[in-house]
Amino acid sequence: WTVMFGGYAEHGHGAEALKLFWQMQRESVKPDQVSFASVLKACTNLAALEQIHSLIIKSGFESDIFVGSILIDMYAKCGSIERARQVFDRMPRRDVVSWTAMVTAHAQHRNGEESLRLFWEMEQEHVKPDPVTFVSILKVCSSLLALEQGKKIHAHIVKYRLQSNVFVGSALIDMYAKCGSILHARQVFDTMSRKNVVLWNGMISGYAQHGRGKDALQLVEKMKQEGLELDCITFSGILSSCSHAGLV
Repeated sequence: WTVMFGGYAEHGHGAEALKLFWQMQRESVKPDQVSFASVLKACTNLAALEQIHSLIIKSGFESDIFVGSILIDMYAKCGSIERARQVFDRMPRRDVVSWTAMVTAHAQHRNGEESLRLFWEMEQEHVKPDPVTFVSILKVCSSLLALEQGKKIHAHIVKYRLQSNVFVGSALIDMYAKCGSILHARQVFDTMSRKNVVLWNGMISGYAQHGRGKDALQLVEKMKQEGLELDCITFSGILSSCSHAGLV
């Protein structure tokens, strides 16, 4: 049952997934953590989500970290940060996934200050952030133009030895560029041992934001020398760089 309605949910057929889930209920098959995690992803509106949530409480799975983290994420996606926070506050134990879900939920609702507060509270609770946590909180710093906070978070990234992660590196480059420090962005880029297209594009876009078209074009040439294929985002960055620099 779980595999079937989970497959529907994964492919965007939420209504079919929910229909199958309730059919399972009628046939007296008890859902487990995996069942609830799968069907929660099928809930595209608050009413459906609250209905499943009620059943989760009755079944005794609300305190499960795995289920609780998905509940937080889905309540945020369905527009209820308040319900997401209620689930989070009631969790007897929280891991990095549940903390990250709550940090991201506030970010999605443009409450970056609360995301940052939660991130530092998470640190005080000695929960080690993972790359997903850092990418999420760096996006918050970018949106708030919070350079000093971004620098502090960068220090923690180094502390946890995640600076070589390409997703974290890309988020750092984007944060520094958007917060006005293109020099720091380039330093991050240069220290990355592995550079994928996303990293190159991020640095090119950063130069574009700062009107440094020639630097962007030089980077494109280096990218080609490395044997990397330019994609539509690369070309968009090139055009933007040239436009800002008055080269077109």
